[in-house]
Amino acid sequence: MTDEIRDADGCEDFESLEESGLHDETEPADTPGTEQEAPNAETDDGEPEIEDEADAFEKAMQEANDKYMRLFAEFDNFRKRTAKEKAETYQDAVAKTVLELLPAVDSFERAMEAPCTDDAYRSGMEKIYQQMTAILSKLGVEEIPALNEPFDPKVHNAIRQIEDENFGESTVCEVYQKGYRLGDRIVRCAMVSVAN
Repeated sequence: MTDEIRDADGCEDFESLEESGLHDETEPADTPGTEQEAPNAETDDGEPEIEDEADAFEKAMQEANDKYMRLFAEFDNFRKRTAKEKAETYQDAVAKTVLELLPAVDSFERAMEAPCTDDAYRSGMEKIYQQMTAILSKLGVEEIPALNEPFDPKVHNAIRQIEDENFGESTVCEVYQKGYRLGDRIVRCAMVSVAN
């Protein structure tokens, strides 16, 4: 280097270097054999890119299908649970209503057992009682068999034990109040006496 482009400290003058063109900020030329390829370099026909798109599409379709199946299963469970709750709610409402009507049915039965001299009055009572029992039948309410049946604590409420040789052991010998069921549900247990 010449003395004119060195300063007093012996360092090269930056401006002089720029003017002379000796200081270029160009990138060093790549040496042969050091060419860098893109990670997913596309061949002439573009097959790797198409395969990547197909894989991504298949993965997206699988995820969408999984989401759909989970959603369908959740909806199916919700539908079944709702139908079950609806049926149970209906059964609860019918059972509560029937339980409130049963004392009136009991009263009609006791009234019909009482002696009556007026045939028209008795006939009217019987018709009303038949209408009430028909309504209970339409609702699916059934009387629980009790008299002469083996005692079952699930459906019978024993309020008295008596000794009677005419009945077998643990047999219902007297019914004080009829019991009723609605399907598998016990609306009211039968109130009975049991022979010992």
